[in-house]
Amino acid sequence: MLTKRIIPCLDIKNGRTVKGVKFVGLQDAGDPVELAEVYSKAGADELVFLDISATEEKRRTLANLVLRVAEKVNIPFTVGGGISSIKDVDVLLQNGADKISINSSAVKNPKLINDLAGKYGSQCITVAIDAKQINNKWKVHLVGGKVQTELDLFIWAKEVQERGAGEILFTSMDHDGTKDGFANEALSKLSEELTIPIIASGGAGNMQHFVDAFKKGKSDAALAASVFHFKEIKIIDLKKELKDNKIPVRL
Repeated sequence: MLTKRIIPCLDIKNGRTVKGVKFVGLQDAGDPVELAEVYSKAGADELVFLDISATEEKRRTLANLVLRVAEKVNIPFTVGGGISSIKDVDVLLQNGADKISINSSAVKNPKLINDLAGKYGSQCITVAIDAKQINNKWKVHLVGGKVQTELDLFIWAKEVQERGAGEILFTSMDHDGTKDGFANEALSKLSEELTIPIIASGGAGNMQHFVDAFKKGKSDAALAASVFHFKEIKIIDLKKELKDNKIPVRL
C-alpha cells in the first residue's frame, strides 16, 4: 500500500512565507528557506512552494528563491505561481524544483497541461484547483481566489486528468485557514471519480483533521501551512498519530 504524504505548504509573497484565512488577511510566517530546511529535517514527505502573488502581479516565480530552497532540502519539492509556459517550467526545474504546479494558466489555456505533461511527464505536473461552494456547487476560482469562473470542480478535475496531469492539489477556499477540517465530502468524490492522486488542502487545525482527510476524504496526501508554521503540530507527532490510526506513513 502506498504511504500517505504530509506536505507543508509555503505560500510566498515578496520573498516571505505568509498565511491567511480564506485567501485574505495574510500574516508573516517566516523565512521560506529556513522553514523548508526545518520541514525537510522534521520528516515532511514533500514541500509545496507557491508564489501566491505571481499570477496576480503578472511576474514569474522567483527562481533565485527556488534555488536557495532546493539547496536546503532533500525531499521532493513542487513550485507554483505565475507559470504559463514551457520556458517558465524549464527555469524552475533547472533551479531545483522536482515538480511544478499550475492553476490559473491551466484554466485559461488547458492545452498547457498536455504540452507540459508531454515534455516533462505526468509525474512532474500538478494542477492546483481552488474552489468555493456557490449555491451548493463547487466553482473553480482563479488568481489566488479572486476571480470566480463557471467551471465545475469535478468536471474540470476530470479534464485535468485526461490532459495528463499527474496529481491534483484541491484547496477548499471555504475551509482555507479556518482550522475546522478539510472538505472531506468533496475530496472523497474527487478520489472516487479520478485515478490520479488527490492532495487535500484547506482547513487543517488538529491531527484528527488529517486522519479524517485520509479516512473520510480518501486523499493521497494532506497539505497544511499555519499548523506547521506556527508549531501547533509537529510532523513526527502527526505521523505517529496517523500510524496509530492504521494509516500508512513514512516514519
